[in-house]
Amino acid sequence: MDLKSKKNLLSIILLFVAGVAITQKSTGLGRLSQIEITVINEPGYRIPSDFTGLSFETDATAPNHRNVKGYLFTASNKQLITLFRNTAIRNLRIGGSTVDRFHETAYDRAAIDSVFAFAEAAGVKVIYSLPLLNADPEPGAKTARYIRDNYGDLLDCFSIGNEPNCPPYQEDPTGPIRSYEEYFPIWQRFYEAVIREVPEAMFTGPDSGGWQFTEEFARDTKETGKVLFITHHQYPNGQPYLNNDKNRRIPADTAIARMLSPKLPAGQYARLHSLTGVKVHPYGFRCRMTESNDYLGGIDGASNAMSSALWALDYMHWQAFRGLAGINFHNNQWLKTCTINMNVSGEYFANPKAHAIRAFDMVAGGWTMPVDISNPDRANLTAYAVKGDDCLYVTIINKEYGQQARRADVTILVKGPAKGKAGAMYLTAPGNNAGAVTGITLGGDSITSHRPWKGKWTGVKKKSDGRYQVKVAGGSAVVVKIHGSQIIKQ
Repeated sequence: MDLKSKKNLLSIILLFVAGVAITQKSTGLGRLSQIEITVINEPGYRIPSDFTGLSFETDATAPNHRNVKGYLFTASNKQLITLFRNTAIRNLRIGGSTVDRFHETAYDRAAIDSVFAFAEAAGVKVIYSLPLLNADPEPGAKTARYIRDNYGDLLDCFSIGNEPNCPPYQEDPTGPIRSYEEYFPIWQRFYEAVIREVPEAMFTGPDSGGWQFTEEFARDTKETGKVLFITHHQYPNGQPYLNNDKNRRIPADTAIARMLSPKLPAGQYARLHSLTGVKVHPYGFRCRMTESNDYLGGIDGASNAMSSALWALDYMHWQAFRGLAGINFHNNQWLKTCTINMNVSGEYFANPKAHAIRAFDMVAGGWTMPVDISNPDRANLTAYAVKGDDCLYVTIINKEYGQQARRADVTILVKGPAKGKAGAMYLTAPGNNAGAVTGITLGGDSITSHRPWKGKWTGVKKKSDGRYQVKVAGGSAVVVKIHGSQIIKQ
């Protein structure tokens, strides 16, 4: 073979390889699955306006922490404020395990001033945690008084301690807490100290690392009138390691498969809900998840990729439909699973999950509605409906991905042929690639720290029989907003 022939052959091979790579990334362009969604006129739970939240460790409020110059939370941190507002974060929880390890940080008045100045600028309410483990109740009560006197309008409520069912509580040499019966009297002593100092204070708890203590806490606090909601934590996929070997992380493709698997809602979600929400509703409470994420610490190429946005959007809707009062995704600086992160240059940026949070916030304040989905091809797709004051929102999440991903041709059934106009806001990644870590858009625009988000609605095809039709590629989602619609009653 002469040199020219070799070059031609090499060119053909390179084009073939490039074509394979493009095919692998250009997912969601395969055959169509015909889907029909009918919304049932049976209002369920009202989604709180502050459903969307982030959670940060108490030590994140200290100055010069983890490469931050000065305070992270300050009214002068314009990038972070812009990201909170663009992402539609409504609630900021300060707590985590460091609240019990750094008591003085939780009591620091300058740090508190900085947090609440940030909260006012970002437009969020704060769940503020006070130390419990090996702590003196009096400094906590004085701190609560300071916060209530100065920032009462920005305070959601107080929490006391973190994950009392987990280490270090269970391993504390000064007096381990191994059961709810050992925990609650200690919590109650701190609670009463705060109430003596701040009679109008409101609380939440127990911030359990799973489901333990949740029902008992609801039972023992229901008569106080001082507990707003019951809190727990969940990381549905657990540790990011292969066979618990911390030297071997789960591969990104395996992590994506687990995050988007239809088995996850039917398994981990349902199990925790049966042990939390189902248990506390009879006592008049709803739950809020004050710590959650896909994996503890996250997995590069999955927890910071488009897959995390699809997972989070589905997760929020699944939980809201069952009455959850909100989710604070844990933002433990600066991990792959963080919604908001910081690069080596000190610039703040949003991971794909931020776009899912923004998409969900569109339906906040509305009423959840059940849907009937006709899905004869059994595509990996979920759909949720929320009725607002003057419109119906239908969110469709196509969790098909990879080369064999199927597009969904979705028909939404709405009563009557002459109902309102509809718009769609698409959540997409380049090439509909579930592993994409950049280029994610909602409504055609990305969430950044430097300017307002400017996502736009696009028109939706309305058929002559009054049905609405959208196509949803694999590895993408869409929010359909139908104005002035009446829902078919079954």
